[in-house]
Amino acid sequence: MNKLIVILIIGIFVASVISVSSISDQFVDAGSRKKIHFTQTITSSQDPGQGHQNHQLALILSPNEGTLYDGSMTFTSSKPVQIVVLHEINPQEVKDQPIWTVDGNSVYGLSLIDLQEKSGSFEFTGAALALHSSDSKEFTVTVSVDGWIRGQPTEVIMQKIELEKEDPLLLLSRTNVPATIPMHKGIYGGNQVLYIITDSSDEDYAKILSEKQGWNVELALAIADIPEDALQKLFIFKNGIKGDGIFGFQNEVFSSTPSQESQYSALNSVIEVTWKIGQKQIMFESADDVIAAEEGGRVEFNETGIILNTPQIIWPGGQMTVRSEKEITDEMSYGGGQIIEINEEELTVTFVAHRGWGPDGRTIYYIVTDATPSGPAETMGVVSSPTSANLLTHSGAVDLFQFKNGIKGSGPLGFQPVITGAALGDTNYSPMWRIYLVEWNDEESAKILETKSDIDSFRADDLISVSIARPTSSDHIVNSPFIDPFQ
Repeated sequence: MNKLIVILIIGIFVASVISVSSISDQFVDAGSRKKIHFTQTITSSQDPGQGHQNHQLALILSPNEGTLYDGSMTFTSSKPVQIVVLHEINPQEVKDQPIWTVDGNSVYGLSLIDLQEKSGSFEFTGAALALHSSDSKEFTVTVSVDGWIRGQPTEVIMQKIELEKEDPLLLLSRTNVPATIPMHKGIYGGNQVLYIITDSSDEDYAKILSEKQGWNVELALAIADIPEDALQKLFIFKNGIKGDGIFGFQNEVFSSTPSQESQYSALNSVIEVTWKIGQKQIMFESADDVIAAEEGGRVEFNETGIILNTPQIIWPGGQMTVRSEKEITDEMSYGGGQIIEINEEELTVTFVAHRGWGPDGRTIYYIVTDATPSGPAETMGVVSSPTSANLLTHSGAVDLFQFKNGIKGSGPLGFQPVITGAALGDTNYSPMWRIYLVEWNDEESAKILETKSDIDSFRADDLISVSIARPTSSDHIVNSPFIDPFQ
């Protein structure tokens, strides 16, 4: 089998790793019989079966010698699909029945249920389960499975296929994609700031901001109690001079910018400012002016306790690095900047959104806006934010796992993609990430890991080592908001 087919198998069987390993916490051990229950969204890939090269396959439960699945499946697909159930058979007993095989050695009997529907339910018993399309256009399916695994522990078939001696590669589609995000105008020291809003600790604020900018502001409850030494202040005006501010009045005022590196944070404590009746309203140009007006009794402050993640893109005297390499590819490096274009006329900025896996194996995309210490920040082409180091032991930062060896891929260090400790919608989601490094103790035995449970299991078996990242012996925190780049 040539290397191309092996790589395609890896792409296909990513789905099976997601489906199986992401539910390991839900297994109930009953000897050789294990309960399986999960819901998963899968994007199809080229079918690696012989004679199926122009077809698409979304593998739900992978074939494994001696393993039998039975249960029920419910699915919803982006286009009509067929249900595939494979059955383990002896190659000498094939005769005239339909079969599925990758290499001609491991042969499976093929049951093809031609529903040609976009949704349905099905009860199954077999050695593997998949959804199939006879054309070459990929499809996306959300599937729920409730059933049992009987036999030996699941192990994806591609691990049993001998690869060429050179290093294997993990090839995923849409590893890096563009994400165009609206910018807002702000003020610091009488000069303009352009910034984005990615996360809010308050659900109502997230909804208001999402509607205003036409782009989702994500709810990040974990940043609600960020310590004050990791925050700056953002003054938002509820009345006064009409303008382009969040509530239709003057632009927001910041207490610092990346030029004040020792003070800057992309995390802001929101202070709502209201002019008192009878006061002459003016345009504030700085945080000092706003504070002086409050002390003089001209305006009132509402210290909301709401935290917003508002990374600055352009500020007085500086801006984030724009990549010289404009074409976004799956193989592009993390170095050289995270931004493709800043459009001041349209008030948009286009980031490179990187693909990774959430704790349960779901695909996530994230951008990178700032980091500490300055070395990694400079390498990635993002803002340095030393105050973020105050989050190292705080619940406002969540674990993110980078791989420093193993399967080569699109991760920050040139190996497989990251795995995160939280995803959008999780109560512990935060855009602030505490970085851990994963290292295979024997690189020759490296496999693709896709879930937090995978990391815990392989670590418990002493197959990998996990350590907190400390570049230049410094605390390492990265602001990497999760986003939907396809909205």
